[in-house]
Amino acid sequence: MDIKSTTPLSGLFRTSPFKPVQEHMRVTFSCICFLPPLLDALYRKDYPQLNEFAQEIVKLESEADTIKQAFREKLPNTLLLPVDREDLLSLISDQDRLADLTEEIAKTLSYRDMVVPDPLKDPLDELLEGTMEISVAAKDMIERLDELLQVGFRGREQEKVSAMIAGVRRSEHNIDNIMHRIRRQLFECEKDLDPVDAIFWYQLISLIGSLSDQAENVADRLLLFLSK
Repeated sequence: MDIKSTTPLSGLFRTSPFKPVQEHMRVTFSCICFLPPLLDALYRKDYPQLNEFAQEIVKLESEADTIKQAFREKLPNTLLLPVDREDLLSLISDQDRLADLTEEIAKTLSYRDMVVPDPLKDPLDELLEGTMEISVAAKDMIERLDELLQVGFRGREQEKVSAMIAGVRRSEHNIDNIMHRIRRQLFECEKDLDPVDAIFWYQLISLIGSLSDQAENVADRLLLFLSK
């Protein structure tokens, strides 16, 4: 999967301050896209392949960190921006947390050869599907930043993004419900699990749920752009 940029970061600012943010989000999203095959390998107990996917996630997270750091260093204090400079820096930090969480999930699954308990399979699939949907929505919103800039954060594009933000919030609420059910399922089968496995599962479920929380944070950051 080749997601490397061919445009120097210094040149991106001449066209739009959002270009590096979008580039960062594409790498972050590529990182998240490894979650379905990662969990599929877990279901199949193919631990060597799971570790291969985990390493790909680690590489992409590192690339996202590099883009974030370069963005922070090259964003001049004197640059006239259509949004507050600190809000822009906070946005890329919010995005970067998505990559960090994905890396934490990958590393958690790499530490121990875990087996998915049967009662968790369906709700875990549902949680993963919801997580991917909200991640796609977050990426789509970031891709619309240039259109928003062109219309001065007003008009139809603003309405579209506002509707997308509302959709992200509804999706996050739905994921909260899934999280409640999957934790309940885990509690009910906890007695049949190795105690350490149970601890790992609680940690893993919390990490996956945190991805949707962080996607909502990205949406809320965009809402600040629209409201100023």
